[in-house]
Amino acid sequence: MEIVTLIEQLLYQVSTALYLPVIGGCALLVAYVPLQLGITLFDAWQRRRGHLPEVESFKLRLGQLRHRLKGYPRRLEIEVERLLQAEELELSRRLDRIRFVIKVGPALGLMGTLIPMGISLAALAEGNIPKMAGSMVTAFTATVAGLGAGVLAYLLALSRERWVRADVREMAHAAELALAESGQPLPHHLQTEADDAVAAAA
Repeated sequence: MEIVTLIEQLLYQVSTALYLPVIGGCALLVAYVPLQLGITLFDAWQRRRGHLPEVESFKLRLGQLRHRLKGYPRRLEIEVERLLQAEELELSRRLDRIRFVIKVGPALGLMGTLIPMGISLAALAEGNIPKMAGSMVTAFTATVAGLGAGVLAYLLALSRERWVRADVREMAHAAELALAESGQPLPHHLQTEADDAVAAAA
């Protein structure tokens, strides 16, 4: 029986120690998601004006690559595919900056609910009603913050994934044109590979 009590006390101390990190994480998410919303709105504004920075940067580097490897079609094909894969990886990493909130937000919200509720029950057992009420308020606030961050992050991720697919298709099309103009036969379809890579990353 003493062992069970010791384990319960240990678990209570561990959960209590996580209280501040979890609440702090929820607060950071509440600040981080609006920042990502602002970045997404700015990207949408740029796209509405027809400005695609990632695609334009890729085409610039593709042109430099063609000039540098002129007369080496086989090597050009390899380097173009490598450049395209590097761009796909970078775009996927940028998506990960908002994707992680979709899972981490609700998880932190749940932890931010259960930990204060444990503290609240302990306060109730001691007859400390004000402390119990404060812990309950924190618990429900953490739930709303975590779920709200997750929902907003999901909506942002939907838009960004659609933009990434469009950008990768444009990059793959530019890469195919570059290889076709060099007279190098294409062993496979770059656009299909690019779409599959983005779909797998999503």
